[in-house]
Amino acid sequence: MSSEVSLHAARSIALIGAPIEVGTSEPGALMGPAALRTAGLVRALSELGHSVTDRGDVAPEGPAGMRGLDGVAAWTRALSRVVEGALDAGSLPLTAGGDHSLSLGSVDGVLRHCARHRRSVFVLWLDAHADFNTPATSPSGNVHGMPLAALCGEPGFPRLFAEPVPQPLSPANVHLFGLRSIDAGERALVTTRRVGITDMRTIDEFGVVAPLRRVLDRVAGQGAHLHVSLDIDFLDPSIAPGVGTTVPGGATFREAHLIMEMLHDSGLVQSLDVVELNPFLDERGRSARVLVELVASLFGRRILDRATLPIEAAPIEPAGRG
Repeated sequence: MSSEVSLHAARSIALIGAPIEVGTSEPGALMGPAALRTAGLVRALSELGHSVTDRGDVAPEGPAGMRGLDGVAAWTRALSRVVEGALDAGSLPLTAGGDHSLSLGSVDGVLRHCARHRRSVFVLWLDAHADFNTPATSPSGNVHGMPLAALCGEPGFPRLFAEPVPQPLSPANVHLFGLRSIDAGERALVTTRRVGITDMRTIDEFGVVAPLRRVLDRVAGQGAHLHVSLDIDFLDPSIAPGVGTTVPGGATFREAHLIMEMLHDSGLVQSLDVVELNPFLDERGRSARVLVELVASLFGRRILDRATLPIEAAPIEPAGRG
């Protein structure tokens, strides 16, 4: 996608690799951070004028290879510490994964940082799934389908977060965008907890602009820290097949770019996850390249800067036949 560099201010970005796949039963997600680097993520952001520091890949706090909640807890604590440190240093943490259980660590780090600064946190979850299962409701037992429930304080997640455990994320400050697959148990939970939802039916009817503007207006009104968690299965699998949990009927390439452009224009995004890329299931790196394009749009890449466009373009004269 050709582009002009945006005129928005440059950011200090900390790229944090999270090669985690202990939250899923599908192998391959641990290769996600390497694939995003190979697809040119650092170069794309640097060319936009941002200062990018690649912090390398985080290692879990404990024996590698543990699965289930114990394994995820080891990753959660390590990621939380690195993300909180990046925010404390004035950088925007971009956590590249890796399965979606990594968001337990990234959002926990955000919550700890914001608690010290007395600032609320809002999470925009771009995902085909709600990820609001608990161990009691999950049909699969895979923790990558549980991070929002754990972050919002649902029971069943002992010793997941380091002490002292911060106040849970408010379910009212979570918005599921692009939802099109939800289990019965988590449907009951998100309804009871009044989690915000823009499902694909709503997007089909109204597009992405009006629903996303309402979300961004809420965040701006609260003065909240906006954390965006982008799961590759938010996209239609025809665009990005490199994911273990494909669900047909996802966002189109253009819808996804428009969302990223609106997020950039809002100036509200303070932290970002890019998750569930599985290069083992990809087609010659196509999904990794799409994700790099989307992240670049979120950080300011566009074809033309809208501020430079005239209100009325002059008509184009037809070329002569001479």
